[in-house]
Amino acid sequence: MDTFKAVVVTRDEETRKQSVALKEIGIDDLMEGDVTVKVSHSTLNYKDGLAVTGAGPVVRRFPMIPGIDFAGTVVSSESEEFSEGDEVLLNGWGVGETHMGGFAGMARVKADWLIGLPEGLTRFEAMAIGTAGYTAMLCVLALERHGVTPDRGPVVVTGAAGGVGSVAISLLGKLGYHVIASTGRPAEGDYLKDLGATEIIDRAELSEKARPLGKERWAGGVDTVGTHTLANVLSMTQYGGAVAACGLAGGMDLPTSVAPFILRGVSLLGIDSVMAPKPLRIEAYDRLARDLDKDKLKALTTTISLEDVIDKAGAILEGKVRGRTVVEI
Repeated sequence: MDTFKAVVVTRDEETRKQSVALKEIGIDDLMEGDVTVKVSHSTLNYKDGLAVTGAGPVVRRFPMIPGIDFAGTVVSSESEEFSEGDEVLLNGWGVGETHMGGFAGMARVKADWLIGLPEGLTRFEAMAIGTAGYTAMLCVLALERHGVTPDRGPVVVTGAAGGVGSVAISLLGKLGYHVIASTGRPAEGDYLKDLGATEIIDRAELSEKARPLGKERWAGGVDTVGTHTLANVLSMTQYGGAVAACGLAGGMDLPTSVAPFILRGVSLLGIDSVMAPKPLRIEAYDRLARDLDKDKLKALTTTISLEDVIDKAGAILEGKVRGRTVVEI
């Protein structure tokens, strides 16, 4: 493949204004790495929306190919770990931010950033999961390790109709949890219940300033929103419960007090997907291959082309995209 299409973000160094376009580029335009992959699928995540539109300071090197995920087939490798023809996937590691990412026909990256495609998953399914679904699994693993099991009580998921929220609900529902889905999109109620939610609450219940302690409503939670929403979730978590925090769609601040932590023994579990070590990534994907309902994964996934990425990037920031979006390269 001498040339291939890529979404390329550039910046005018005088005005500092960012621009984006679909371009034809060559393999020599890619960055260093010991494995070259022919990309078949990528995904559109919230972070990708920020990178493509310039709405957030995600891209830190220009020019840049966004796309924090990709799956594909190895075409050349200088690493003993991978050989030509191997199916691989990548999530995070600064790809799409500081290293050229997945919105392109080809990618060249470090072998340490890749994992082999898990048995039982296709490349399409791996990207239907993507960083959002993989992050959701990291949240579930963290809650399980803290002892938040289905018999402890309900679990709340905020930003429920988004990518992380949708996969988290599907996973938790299949594992037997009573899932309370918090969303600002009441029209998505049937969709969320089909995924596995037992109850639907309006996000407005959690968006106002939190009291130090509220009524104990759930044993744990998965929060993708941050700010007042996370503060309210913590204040309403039962004694000894835990909340996995993995997002900041509402803001980076956390206007709360120490009350939930020192009076109820609540734990706040920070979830990082970008730099998570390879053994944890492999564990998460092995569990996803086993525990995620493939039919529900398909139901929560929309497919777009590379040409659609620029237009859809704004929509995901506006909350107009539900579930997961796979980009077919």
